[in-house]
Amino acid sequence: MGGVSKKMKPRRQRLYFAIFSLICLAAAAFMILNAFQDNIVFFRTPTDLMTKPVKAGEQIRVGGLVKEGSFVKNEDGSSVFVITDTANDLTVKYSGTLPTLFREGQGVVAYGSVNADRSFAAKEILAKHDEKYMPPEVYQELKERGYLRK
Repeated sequence: MGGVSKKMKPRRQRLYFAIFSLICLAAAAFMILNAFQDNIVFFRTPTDLMTKPVKAGEQIRVGGLVKEGSFVKNEDGSSVFVITDTANDLTVKYSGTLPTLFREGQGVVAYGSVNADRSFAAKEILAKHDEKYMPPEVYQELKERGYLRK
């Protein structure tokens, strides 16, 4: 004759189900965050790049103001200009059509990578029409330095 099989009590079944569900939820969250980790791009200022350099070729976003008198349109259609946060400058090289709101003295966000010569090769340029396009750190720093009047 076989042994008596014990049936689990409902309370213990709920506990095991809750633990199993939490483990599955944690595993799913980990996999989702791990997948997005490579695609998350943070805004940096030129000062951030000076104090905490990034590897050449790493895709980042840089925000600041286009420095007055720095914009040059080359014959091949590419553009070179300087982004500043009033403390440090960063030379940006871009091949493509610039947004209609792009101009000197205005805020921009450039997406691309840092070159070996510490210039920035932009793949995309976003021109701001208000402070929402500027990283909050850049806006606050410019405001504290008296560069912005708002």
